[in-house]
Amino acid sequence: MTRLVDAVHRQLRRFTLRISLAARVATLATLAVALTLGGVSTMVYFVVRSELIGNLDESIRARAEKAVEAGYTPSTISEQDAELLDVAGIEIFTVDGGQLFASLTGSTTIRPSQNELDVSIGRATSSARTAVVGDTAYRVIAVQAGSGSALVMVQPMDSIQRSLERLGLILLLVSTAGVLLAGVAGWTVATNGLRPVRRLTRAVEHVAHTQELTPIEVIGNDELARLTTAFNQMLIALSASQRQQRQLVADAGHELRTPLTSLRTNIELLTQARSTGRALRDDQRDEIETDVRAQVEELTTLIGDLVELARDEPLHHDPEPLDLADVVTHAVERVRLRAPSLRFDVDLEPWWVEGEPRLLERAVTNLLDNAAKWSPPHGVVDVRLSDGTLSVADQGPGISPDDLPHVFDRFYRASDARTQPGSGLGLSIVRRAAERHGGSVTVASVQGEGATFTMEVPPATEIPLMNPPANTSSEHTTISDPSQR
Repeated sequence: MTRLVDAVHRQLRRFTLRISLAARVATLATLAVALTLGGVSTMVYFVVRSELIGNLDESIRARAEKAVEAGYTPSTISEQDAELLDVAGIEIFTVDGGQLFASLTGSTTIRPSQNELDVSIGRATSSARTAVVGDTAYRVIAVQAGSGSALVMVQPMDSIQRSLERLGLILLLVSTAGVLLAGVAGWTVATNGLRPVRRLTRAVEHVAHTQELTPIEVIGNDELARLTTAFNQMLIALSASQRQQRQLVADAGHELRTPLTSLRTNIELLTQARSTGRALRDDQRDEIETDVRAQVEELTTLIGDLVELARDEPLHHDPEPLDLADVVTHAVERVRLRAPSLRFDVDLEPWWVEGEPRLLERAVTNLLDNAAKWSPPHGVVDVRLSDGTLSVADQGPGISPDDLPHVFDRFYRASDARTQPGSGLGLSIVRRAAERHGGSVTVASVQGEGATFTMEVPPATEIPLMNPPANTSSEHTTISDPSQR
């Protein structure tokens, strides 16, 4: 039995999946209207039936009570009297001691039930019931007519049955017409209402086949219009991501071309010298090896930055609390080893944040490397951390107003920076790290007076109970593999 039920359920599910959404909406609307009309028609039918039968009972009971009040009892009533009482087809019976006298006005045979017997012996003042004789229904009303007797009046229900049949036919026709109208209206509404969905479906299919991320027209301001707007926003975001991806690949290819060309040239020189048997002088070999090492380091830096930017995963779901002052201290110690001719003036205050230590340290290191790269020999780099604002200021030549809006763009390199080593991605990594932690980074510069980079990171919601490190100050540092402005 369970297998049969499961099989039927699977077949119904397959059938439901085959029909269209418009058909399902129209079917549900039709079923809802059919159930509503069916319930209303049934209620109307039984209410009218109850009202008609109640009116008939009241009419018969009133006649019987008036006859009893006039002194008619089973022992005194005669056929002549019964004929006088016979109105509108009412037949009169008498019950005396539980025995049914013959009908005084007709030939209908109705055996007394317990209702009439209870009335005759005084258990009830009156009773009413329906009795069916042959194909005819009768309404049987009994009232007390003295001790141990009851006067029973019986009237056919032909007129009520004809009225109920006509009412049932009318309700059936009205309900059927209503269901058909509801089906047509439901199909029309579903078809027209789902037109934006079909248009959106065609747009999605067009995007899937052509890869053209063109937004579709928004009509109206209902839920479907909101769905279309949300889809357009998704298309815009996808188009922007696609453009960024293509730009990243194009820029990466352009940046990789130069070091790869130089590497290939140097390797060809070494191969040619070996194949021809001509030995290179020591200074020539040292120059080529130094050039190759520099190019390999440049490739390593570029590939590392590309990998860092290509990782678009969100921040960890459980970022760890950390003191930004510790992160800056570690970054200063790393950069100090790469620029021994510079002095770092560091003033740090504890600032607890929630985030990724590695990414934040990479961003701070890039800022310090950038400042050290552009600082003059024996210059000073000021590093300050106060109220969640980290500022790194150098004493370099500054940034021109034309280059200032683009310093955080990927692969952007100012005209005076093209001869400097770097990938042009360092400051892009800084901006992405700040934004991933809910912060921001800005730059201010005056040409000839250096540049100041400011990074802000919001505080942690909960601060661990531990002693933060004391303010740190250092004196010098060095540059290796600097991030490019």
